[in-house]
Amino acid sequence: MGRSTFEGPILSGDQRFGPQRDVGYTLLTQVCLLDFSKTTPGQAGYGGASTQYVTSNNIPNQLATIYTAQAGAYSATGPTVAATQPTADASGTTYRGAVFLIPQGSYLKSVELDLVVNPTDGSNAATGTLAFISNGFVTSAAGASYCSIASTGTTVGRSSATFSATQYANAVATLQDVQNIQPGQQPTWFSQIVVNLQILSSALTTPNAGKFNIIVSYIQPDTNIGNSTTYPYGNFD
Repeated sequence: MGRSTFEGPILSGDQRFGPQRDVGYTLLTQVCLLDFSKTTPGQAGYGGASTQYVTSNNIPNQLATIYTAQAGAYSATGPTVAATQPTADASGTTYRGAVFLIPQGSYLKSVELDLVVNPTDGSNAATGTLAFISNGFVTSAAGASYCSIASTGTTVGRSSATFSATQYANAVATLQDVQNIQPGQQPTWFSQIVVNLQILSSALTTPNAGKFNIIVSYIQPDTNIGNSTTYPYGNFD
């Protein structure tokens, strides 16, 4: 079994240039499993806690920083890392979520939420879950830069995000949000995708069971395609 990590973007096909081109982009996916029975950062599936969100890809789930978007404010000495604190749990609402960093300017194809096990605190169960997907922490569909998911109810299954016209426009080329904390390292910027789950119940306290799987799918574009000045011979090496 082999593994590889490289900068991308990834294109494949037979004919890159000429009148009959069949080259296409690769669909990329990041995932995050939130398991509320896992209560220690670094555990596989760690589900987070009140005011604590997690990183994506389960390798393993660590505490995540929700950066304040800083587009256009590049600093050669590194960014001043500004963080947004997720809203604390309150009566009737529990907040959990994950932070995904993807290549800046990507096409955000879809966000899906799998309810694997309905959240419970041992005595009370969730009545539904909302999801708001943005480039920061938001608690309403109106404030979400990208998309949102209506209440999943309590039945195991998959829910897909819906996009408004403005959100579609943002999703075509994700926003420039977070500077690399290591100046001079590639990439210079990331797009930040924050998936905020608002778990609803009039009686639920801190959940100690329940599972959600978050799936973010996107396409990393090649911004040099068709640029004969940069690549006059079609040489991308």
